[in-house]
Amino acid sequence: MKRSVVAEICGWYGIAAILAAYAAVSFGVIDSQHHVYQLLNLTGAIGVIVVSLYKRVWQTLVLNVVWVAIAGIGLIRSIM
Repeated sequence: MKRSVVAEICGWYGIAAILAAYAAVSFGVIDSQHHVYQLLNLTGAIGVIVVSLYKRVWQTLVLNVVWVAIAGIGLIRSIM
């Protein structure tokens, strides 16, 4: 599979995961402290990082690196 296709799949997964996390919290399906919410944000941001690196979109890359850090800390706190 071409690198561009893999990057696009990662990017589409990323936005879907982040939107799913936001919708789940907004509609009361899960709490923002739930590990699933944090995991969706973490993996979603990683997916967006992959496509941002491939396409060299630095602003989106920086935003999602910070997003990963926040979600990672949130995930650790949610499972402890």
